Amino acid sequence: MAHPFHLAFPVHDLAQARAFYGGLLGCPEGRSSDQWVDFNLYGHQIVAHLTGAQRTGETPVPPSNPVDGHDVPVPHFGVVLPMDDWRALAQRLGDANVEFVIEPYVRFEGQPGEQATMFFRDPSGNALEFKAFADSSTLFATK
Repeated sequence: MAHPFHLAFPVHDLAQARAFYGGLLGCPEGRSSDQWVDFNLYGHQIVAHLTGAQRTGETPVPPSNPVDGHDVPVPHFGVVLPMDDWRALAQRLGDANVEFVIEPYVRFEGQPGEQATMFFRDPSGNALEFKAFADSSTLFATK
């Protein structure tokens, strides 16, 4: 049995976090307070914590690493989905005019670990990656 992960991350507006994670991504809400909200992200517990941090002045360039010709934002989090669920999420995000950091595409084509991936940010600027494998047994493949 897989064990769910727990991730706490900062947000600057809980209403926006609820609309994004609960509404757009379809994550059921769990416990909450006026300072944080639990969400069920495909069986994993993520917690949006209100930090009060607002973007002011110049926005610093977020760090990234080059992967397969793209600048992958670091840090980021997300879930590996079944391919049909990944396609449906990509469509839902596109229909909602979410701005992708990296548009949905297949990377490492023909190589071990070939995967569909997409990157986008939540309203507080947190980077998310959702991916899918045609063959889930290749999740950790090296050859």
